[in-house]
Amino acid sequence: MAASTTTYPTPQTTNIQNPRLRLLNKLKAGEYPLMTFVAIPSVRQAQIVALTGLDGIIIDCEHGHIGDDAMHNSVAAISALGVSPVIRVRGPTHDILKRALDTGAHGIMVPQINNAEEAAQVVASAKFPPQGVRGQGSAFPSIGHGITTPEYMKSANETIVTMVQIETRAGVENVDAICAVPGVDLVFIGPNDLAQSLLGYVPARGDEPEYIAAIDKIVSAARKHGKWSGRMVNNGTAAKQEREKYDTVAITGDTKAIQNWYISEFEIARS
Repeated sequence: MAASTTTYPTPQTTNIQNPRLRLLNKLKAGEYPLMTFVAIPSVRQAQIVALTGLDGIIIDCEHGHIGDDAMHNSVAAISALGVSPVIRVRGPTHDILKRALDTGAHGIMVPQINNAEEAAQVVASAKFPPQGVRGQGSAFPSIGHGITTPEYMKSANETIVTMVQIETRAGVENVDAICAVPGVDLVFIGPNDLAQSLLGYVPARGDEPEYIAAIDKIVSAARKHGKWSGRMVNNGTAAKQEREKYDTVAITGDTKAIQNWYISEFEIARS
């Protein structure tokens, strides 16, 4: 599958105005939207996290305990509360991407993209013809965008944020070509997998020259090609420190947030 090379509007250039698309709108305005990961399959969990004031929730279908039913329900719950649902799929294959987009997600995140060919295949699966090969047949996607199905068909190609993760040595080596692929909107750094691939251990200390150089190369390539960049961080302090470097960050995830809060409070209680 190969995406068309014809120039077409993208989330970076679209003139479509949809107030429901909170993540896209904040990215376009340069407002540094904040996200987090959700790995627990629960509508109530999705609602609770959506009410914390963040802008996007990444439903983790790669590493999280989330199947199709929870994926659909979480997207519906999150979008209904005015927050942008993004699905991190478990892989780049066409059927998986199609299934994720048919929930009504405002964006997709695809892990471990290693070269431009893989990125182009992701774009082709994410877009309706003539830019891609995505098929239409579901009534659900338009609901998450708050519009009719005909309106969704006209707007989806230029409003759904397509994110690819750079988290392997090959991905770093080929990041310039990956960022040059039309239809790739955002490159997202997976810091732990990147450290494992480059250094052989996690987490990175953060001062390793090869690790620093890789991150700088990723961010520079994104800027060169006019793409957004983001990464996962552990806490709000780190998110604040990275504001000048990235367009968006995801602050940890629900499982870590729950554990960390309880651990710190129990330590205080026992002290």
